[in-house]
Amino acid sequence: MNRTTEPMASASTPAVTGFRERLVPGPGLFIALLLLVPAVMLTVTPLSSTWALPVAIALYAIVAGSLVLMSPTIKVEHGELQAGAARISVDLLGAGKALGREELRVALGPGIDARSFLLVRGYVHSGVSIELSDPNDPTPRWILTTRKPGALLDAIDAARAN
Repeated sequence: MNRTTEPMASASTPAVTGFRERLVPGPGLFIALLLLVPAVMLTVTPLSSTWALPVAIALYAIVAGSLVLMSPTIKVEHGELQAGAARISVDLLGAGKALGREELRVALGPGIDARSFLLVRGYVHSGVSIELSDPNDPTPRWILTTRKPGALLDAIDAARAN
């Protein structure tokens, strides 16, 4: 997966107008989190067996809801790339590259520049590396995890063309 941000427009391909992805954990994490229910029930039962199940379900809902609500969003709209709270104009972005699992591991490990901006979630195993072309910004690149690296790079290209 060595893709640069060259526009990929064709007559059969619709124009990309924007991009939005919320980095919510996958279903596996929520299933594993169900182990919280019996653990809480075992803890609460000595105090009140009547309240054990409702408290366990409520705690599960609070933790699962927090994971969803605190998940960052990556979006491209109005000529800007927004990753979590960080924003940058697409005009200040240079070449982008889609990263598969192994390439992402290398980019975040031995190949990382400490000045890079990161928005990384361990449960997302693909991403993009986007160089910055702003000479006044000491950040050399943004590394973002995304489940749709090609669509993100296409949206940046489309925003840059507008």
